[in-house]
Parts: sequence; C-alpha cells; structure tokens
Amino acid sequence: MAIRKVLVVDDSATDLKNLTQIVTAAGYQVITAVSGKEAVAKTKSEHPDAVLMDVIMSEMNGFQACRTITNDPGTKGIPVILVSSKGEKTDKVWANEQGARGYVTKPFTHEQIVSELKALG
Repeated sequence: MAIRKVLVVDDSATDLKNLTQIVTAAGYQVITAVSGKEAVAKTKSEHPDAVLMDVIMSEMNGFQACRTITNDPGTKGIPVILVSSKGEKTDKVWANEQGARGYVTKPFTHEQIVSELKALG
C-alpha cells in the first residue's frame, strides 16, 4: 500500500509543526491531531495511510491510542509509528506489543521520519 496521507499526532505545538513540515516536505498529505483521543477519532473519519504519534500525551497516551487503532476492525490496517522522548528498550518493546510498526526517539532527524514512512510502503 502506498503511503499518501499521514496523520501526525503530538500535544506539543512545536513538535507537531516540526513533524508536519518534515512529512509535508517529503511529499505526503498531512492531517493533524493534538491528543490520542482525537487521533483515534481521525483514523476512523479520515482513513490516513499511516499515523506518526507522540507517546506522552494527556487524556489518552500514544500507547493507548495505538492499541485502540490497531485493535479496531475498521482501523487495524493503518500502521502506527510512535515518536517519543521515551527511548528505553522496554518502551520500544511495549510499543511493539501495542501494535506499533515503528518507533522513533526524540530528538529525531528528518531522515529518520521519512525512512520510517518509506519502510511502510
């Protein structure tokens, strides 16, 4: 499946803008959300081809949102890449167990983000 539309999720305005610029510059259409709860709703309504999501957010964190997206029959085919300042091996293992298809640790580079998206298809 070709990745065309990407949902970018982060509760930090700075990180959201930075990720949006990287993804847009790489030629993808971008939709944004500022919480895990909004991300779950937008995967259902907007049907993005992939999700780039922060982990540490209030209301519903990225692990919870990832699990919800990857377990829902209507959205389970949408790959989720988590982007977080949490860089321990246990965080990456837990992300994988929640259904994440990739994990990028902050601070990240433009190349890391684009590479993760290209690896999806």
